Amino acid sequence: MAGIIVGVDGSEHSRRALAWAMREAAHHQVPLMVMTIHPEPVRPATNIYWPVPEYSQNDSDLKLAQMAVRELVDKTDIGQAAPAITVNVFRGDAAAELVRASKEADMIVVGTRGSGGFSRLVMGSVSTKVTHHAACPVVVVP
Repeated sequence: MAGIIVGVDGSEHSRRALAWAMREAAHHQVPLMVMTIHPEPVRPATNIYWPVPEYSQNDSDLKLAQMAVRELVDKTDIGQAAPAITVNVFRGDAAAELVRASKEADMIVVGTRGSGGFSRLVMGSVSTKVTHHAACPVVVVP
């Protein structure tokens, strides 16, 4: 998908990144994909020694996340007509999924930090990995 991709996790930093990406997409008349990524469930290391049953992935969790992100998009006022926006929810590592998506994007937008607990860092782990490995330009919104 050519256009702009923005990663959101519900943090204030990602909300600012979303607003910036929406304005940029509207200004350039390009589509915007809003991505949120849920991590895979943690599996204990004991699986090495004895099998731990696989639990089915709950698709309703992803649908709820998509509804929440859609609501966040709808509440974001950019003062102009919104661009064409799609909301996608993925499962996996946030940085890896954004880097993978960057191969088909014109630009990736992320906030400086997400919902992680290291607020003293200038940039979070996801934004750092994306800036180092993306296949397209990356904008990090403070």
